[in-house]
Amino acid sequence: MNKVQRIKSPSGEDMVVLSAADYERLVEAAEDQRDSEIAERSRKAIERGEIETLTSAEAKELLAAKSPLAFWRKKRGLTQGALSKASGIAQGFISEIEAGNKPGTAATLKKLAAVLKLTVDDLI
Repeated sequence: MNKVQRIKSPSGEDMVVLSAADYERLVEAAEDQRDSEIAERSRKAIERGEIETLTSAEAKELLAAKSPLAFWRKKRGLTQGALSKASGIAQGFISEIEAGNKPGTAATLKKLAAVLKLTVDDLI
C-alpha cells in the first residue's frame, strides 16, 4: 500500500486519504470477500438440500422444454393428472401451459409451484 495520510474532518472525524489505486485494491478485496461468503452460504444451502441443483443434462433439458412446467413436472415424476389433482388446476389447463399455448395466471402458477416445491420464478 502506498503512503496513507491521516486527517481530521472539520467536525473532528478521523479520516484517511489514500491513493486511488489503493482504494481500488481495497474495494476489489471486499468484493472478493463478499463473493466468497455468498459462495460458501450457497454451498451449505445445497448440502442442506435447501437449493436444488441440476446436472448439465437436466439444464439442457430444461432449456429445450416447451415450458419450465413440463420439465419440472416430469422431473418430479408426476403425470399431468396427478399434478392436476394435487394442485386443483384442470389437467387440460396444465396441458395448455406446458405446450406454451397459455401463460397461466399468477395464482395458477403459485399453486403449481407449491405442489412442485418450486418458486413461481422457476415456472416462468
